[in-house]
Amino acid sequence: MASFLKFYNAALIRRPMLAQCATAAFLFGAGDVIAQQAIEQRGKNHDFMRTARLTFYGGAVFGPALTKWYQLLNRIKFSSPTKAVVYRVWLDQAILTPVAVAVFFGTMSTLEGQGLPGAVERLRTAYEPTLIRNWIVFIPTQIINFSIVPHHLRFVVVSVVSLFWNTYLSAVNARSQRQLEFATSEKSETKPAPQGDVD
Repeated sequence: MASFLKFYNAALIRRPMLAQCATAAFLFGAGDVIAQQAIEQRGKNHDFMRTARLTFYGGAVFGPALTKWYQLLNRIKFSSPTKAVVYRVWLDQAILTPVAVAVFFGTMSTLEGQGLPGAVERLRTAYEPTLIRNWIVFIPTQIINFSIVPHHLRFVVVSVVSLFWNTYLSAVNARSQRQLEFATSEKSETKPAPQGDVD
């Protein structure tokens, strides 16, 4: 275990993008597995495509974006350590987080084949409560993160907390998807059948 941690720490320093994208892919996928098995108790009915979508999102969207974001925050200089923590947390939660939550639901809707209408509906129903819960979890996390964690390990701290957050996101996204599918099927069932010509 110690040798793995040493190797991982070296990878974070030498190849931060690759290491952090791989970390995000793994933790998003793991969060979905926990959501399906521990929360939804799907058992053998596990939706592997759903896990694949979350894994892809973590590695291809979330990982690169967050890696670049932390590199940007680390380059900004502040006049005191206290100001550095306050402003970094503020920038992270007031600018990045609202965009990241919207991108998550939009990407999931696209990957699930529901397109823009699905994304709009999902944002309407799930965006605000998800954003508020994100702030409850990540504002304290980021205060600690930006205060005492070395900059090359900040992504890892967020990723570990994100394992539990990703479980929540997966469950919320799946619930929103089911609600949208239910609403769509209800509309199609209540739509009047076309009338034939009357002689």
